[in-house]
Amino acid sequence: MNATRLFCKIQGAGSELVLLHGWGMNADVWDGVAPLLAKNHRVTTVDLPGHGRSGDAGGDYSLSTQAQKVAEILPPDATLVGWSLGGLLALQLALDFPQRIKALVLVASSPRFVQADDWPDAIQAEVLQGFAGELQTDFKKTINRFLAIQALGSEHAREELRLLRERVFVHGEPEQKALASGLKILMTTDFRQRLPQLQCPTLLISGERDTLFPVQAARRTQALIANARLSVVRGAGHAPFLSHPEDFVSALQEFLDNDK
Repeated sequence: MNATRLFCKIQGAGSELVLLHGWGMNADVWDGVAPLLAKNHRVTTVDLPGHGRSGDAGGDYSLSTQAQKVAEILPPDATLVGWSLGGLLALQLALDFPQRIKALVLVASSPRFVQADDWPDAIQAEVLQGFAGELQTDFKKTINRFLAIQALGSEHAREELRLLRERVFVHGEPEQKALASGLKILMTTDFRQRLPQLQCPTLLISGERDTLFPVQAARRTQALIANARLSVVRGAGHAPFLSHPEDFVSALQEFLDNDK
């Protein structure tokens, strides 16, 4: 593991795309779509701190620290594609380094993942709190349960879950501190008040059957971002790029073509 610089896998040539994975995963989760995107773009997939082939963050896995780490490897004029927890990190980067970001794509990613009186289409806080508690006793079991929830609802749920489980430990186990901090970020982050500050073109990609970030939450998020676009992948759950890679790439490419 490299404790000072994040592991990146780069393929293709053209405009810059940087893909950020979700909780507990690594860059390999994008393997089904990265080669397709690399036909027209220079695609960088990243192992976030404490995941895959990247070292730890010196014990600090806060969203702002992780954003600083990613900023160190970020190519200029990049389009950020963040999935789930990676979407929160992409939002942090777009707000902290607006001059570095050409466009933003949030995949199944909410500005607030837990329910509130004014944000009903989200996860109950107790669910994430339960995962946080179980993480300390059996973290592999906790990861596998979380992956099962991500595949829930997808018309290709069995295959999606197989791919997630196949890739999650392929480069070793994530750092437990990184996992715990990731759950805390999901439980406590609320970017809703800051969304109007976004200066770049933004696309939301939502799975029609996503139970963690329902389509209604995607529509609520779209309403908070000036000129944001929303693409709903029919039949998909929380990981549309896994279950419906061609539809995902098509939606992303259409956005990129229109943003030229």
